[in-house]
Amino acid sequence: MAFPRTTVAGVSLPRLLIGSNWIFGWSHTGHAADLFIKDYHSTVDATLQVINAFLPYGIDAWMAPFSSAPDCMDKIKAIQDKIGKKLILIDTPIINVDDTEAARKETRAIFKASAELGSTFCLIHHSSCEQLVNKNKRIIDRLPQYTEMIREYGLIPGLSAHMPEIIQYADLNEYDVETYIQILNCVGFMMQVEIESVIRIIHEAKKPVMTIKPMGAGRTTPYVGLTFNWNILRPIDMITVGCINAHEVHEDVEISLAALEKRLPNLEGRSSPGKTSIIK
Repeated sequence: MAFPRTTVAGVSLPRLLIGSNWIFGWSHTGHAADLFIKDYHSTVDATLQVINAFLPYGIDAWMAPFSSAPDCMDKIKAIQDKIGKKLILIDTPIINVDDTEAARKETRAIFKASAELGSTFCLIHHSSCEQLVNKNKRIIDRLPQYTEMIREYGLIPGLSAHMPEIIQYADLNEYDVETYIQILNCVGFMMQVEIESVIRIIHEAKKPVMTIKPMGAGRTTPYVGLTFNWNILRPIDMITVGCINAHEVHEDVEISLAALEKRLPNLEGRSSPGKTSIIK
């Protein structure tokens, strides 16, 4: 079954995007979990199983800071060689935003690497983007310098907006960005303001929004987290989901399709040493 799609800057994207935290070891829970993820995905084949589980649903877009992490770049190259298919890469590079020629040269090299990897989108990482935000003037200082660089390398520019004002300021000033990343989950994990404000900002955004951390890095179940997000997002918006294995992929896709189709998901019951008529 093909997963529903949307369009960003003329590019068709699945509304469910492949995340990277549970592949590259960013658990948001602790060092032990980070090490577990890295150990589990220490081989290309382990990660390939996850990607191959997404592909039959037409889910072919992967988000990660590829060009800022050599291990990310090496893995994506190897995986694309194995599957014989080009994935739609949504790169979220961390860049040096110092106002110096040396910093700009360093940043250009990262954008060039992103283009050489075959990325389609280049969304400046929130840790870099937020350094440019001026709340007093309601601007993102010097942002046009970077979006112009991104365009020069044939990439589609966007912004990672953990700080919700980034979406507002980018739209207000009509910066050259085509999409945004924003955290959205029912527990408010890592969200800088309350859920009600963030969802209003998403709904008022002039461009499609790629939401992340729908389960709050494991702080709620996939059923609760995904069902919540799908029921409040616009039809043009997306959810990015991280999975550690193929079983999680199939489960998250079924939950997502059920939420979009307004039905109960067809899931196996959870394991329990004392199942009852209620726990099935």
